[in-house]
Amino acid sequence: MDTAVVTLRVPVEIKEQLDRLADATHRSKSWLAGEAIRRYLDLEAWQIGEIAHALTEADAGDFATDDDVAAVKARHAG
Repeated sequence: MDTAVVTLRVPVEIKEQLDRLADATHRSKSWLAGEAIRRYLDLEAWQIGEIAHALTEADAGDFATDDDVAAVKARHAG
């Protein structure tokens, strides 16, 4: 896999946490930071996709009925 250098500033406490985690897991700080960024980007992409899908449904008038909402509420009622 090709890699690129990224330089960023983080609060000292984040750097210290990264140092401790790297020591505890025997992973490089670079690997841990890259993995954290990858997970964040995956989550954000998923959220944006879900929002776009929901907006498409809303634009098409595809809303839950009162009965649908009542059924969900009934399933989660104590």
